[in-house]
Amino acid sequence: MNQNTTDQFFKSTVLGHPSGLFVLFFTEMWERFSFYGMRSLLILFLTASFTDGGWEWTRENASALFGSYVGLVYLSTMLGGYFADKVIGFRWAVVVGATLMTLGHASMAVETEFSIYLGLVLLVFGNGFFKPNMTSIVSEMYKDRPEKKDGAYTLFYMGVNAGAFFGILLCGYLGEKVGWTYGFGLAGIFMFFGMLQFWLSQDIFGDIGLKPNKESKAKAEALDTDKRNPFTNIQLVAIAFSSILALLWLINDPASKISGGKINVFAFLGQDGNAIAIVSALVVFIILLIYRFTQYSKITKEKLIAVTFFAFLTIFFWAIFEQSPNSLTIFASDYTDRVLTGNWSVVFLVINSLITILPLVIITWVLILLFKQTFKLYAIANIILSFSFIIIWAIAIWMLTKDYYTAGYLNLSDSTLQALKIDKVTISLTEVPATWFSTLNSLFIISLAPLFSKWWESKYNPSANLKYGIGMGLLGLGMACVAFGASGIEAGAKTASVSMIWLILVYLFHTMAELCISPVGLSYVSKLVPARMIAFMFGVWYLAVAIGMKGAGMFGENIDKIANEHGLSYFFWMLTIISVVVALFSIAMTPVIKKLMHGVR
Repeated sequence: MNQNTTDQFFKSTVLGHPSGLFVLFFTEMWERFSFYGMRSLLILFLTASFTDGGWEWTRENASALFGSYVGLVYLSTMLGGYFADKVIGFRWAVVVGATLMTLGHASMAVETEFSIYLGLVLLVFGNGFFKPNMTSIVSEMYKDRPEKKDGAYTLFYMGVNAGAFFGILLCGYLGEKVGWTYGFGLAGIFMFFGMLQFWLSQDIFGDIGLKPNKESKAKAEALDTDKRNPFTNIQLVAIAFSSILALLWLINDPASKISGGKINVFAFLGQDGNAIAIVSALVVFIILLIYRFTQYSKITKEKLIAVTFFAFLTIFFWAIFEQSPNSLTIFASDYTDRVLTGNWSVVFLVINSLITILPLVIITWVLILLFKQTFKLYAIANIILSFSFIIIWAIAIWMLTKDYYTAGYLNLSDSTLQALKIDKVTISLTEVPATWFSTLNSLFIISLAPLFSKWWESKYNPSANLKYGIGMGLLGLGMACVAFGASGIEAGAKTASVSMIWLILVYLFHTMAELCISPVGLSYVSKLVPARMIAFMFGVWYLAVAIGMKGAGMFGENIDKIANEHGLSYFFWMLTIISVVVALFSIAMTPVIKKLMHGVR
């Protein structure tokens, strides 16, 4: 075998991959656990009544804050990526991000007005430092082993989905059934464990991700032989103007609504100040983007236009897909019959037990394999990781015990109930948590991803436009399911009892849509964009994602207005129509975009 710079990582392997990959696997798993765990609770907490421990906000205000939060999370990745590349390195960026997120979750667990807002700010910056740099370390570890990179990312994203699943399942359960503080706090505890485990195991990555020095910068510049097209001073001013205006808008939009207009930095622009500000920012940025495209050769310019086209479609995808923690969670909480009795109660309890225990068994097995390979060198890190799993197992078993007891299938003495902190019940029933439905996305991804991967590798692999068209069509089909399910809800109704089957179908179709669009988009950025422009165009891509996230919040803001006037079903039919129109537009543009891509598939 030819020796190369990555051979050192393959001397200690787990499942045929470097042990270091699984250090990243568990670090990323706990980060996603904390991110999705908190996110699943945010809208429910903000809209819950005072008696239920919430803030009793309107859905409009809650969605406005949620949209700005997730939008800022994606915009902050550009800042975190820059600091990691130029100043502090990948490792310190991960540690700084994890620390900020730990403090953010701890702050949210306090549940005061100041602490919640402070927590969200810390989480935005923490995500920005953490999110882009974990994948950078994976990429560096496999840079001389491209044939193993696909398998590495598959394992890595299994960690992502495992974290998302358990975060929503357990944080959501504790938040809804026990108290919001417990849900927010649990998210922070496991982010802290993830950070400690990463920091104590960092030597396993060799020189990857260290703080840049003169020698490493000179080496990177020597390898980069691409022609530069630097930004002029005027272009930098335009970027600064549009960026500052967009950031102010993201913050001011929810602030002005929540405060009833008392806080409004764009008040001097009149009643439509917010709209004027964001439109101005977008116009300036689009003009700059178009001008930059004109500075390149015909082929490069056309490829960049193709990437921009897919980024435009991505805005609509995320704006509708991200209704999951927003309007779909509200639908699950207030309009879905989540109480099960008889055989259906048994079916749910068995299924919930299986989807909780089996993944834990598999991941614990992976943990044991890592333990065997790395304990001698990284004993404390392994002990911390093992301790975190003991806690997860304890919470999972406690949750299932509580569910079987409240459903009437398990008898517990008063002393046992007191020891387990479980309230005594007199009426046996099973109530599915509203956040439980969001776990289906991760479960369906783990189940369906291999099938879609095989499809993309076969001779039937569709074109980029067709993938987007299929994805947006599936997104529309999912929304059509919930729209049909909500058809019997009268206009203005605040509660209803719609069957759970509609939400299950939504998450099935939306997961298939995600598998068609989400991994494909970033792949085309790397395939179509010249190396010298990759950072800028990834910035454009994440800007599109951020706009989509904020768009999800803006859709959610209008759910009550539309539902009160036309009925809840009308709201979901609107999202269905938008999805289908974008799907048809993508397919119709196939000949044009195919030409612009110049043979790239």
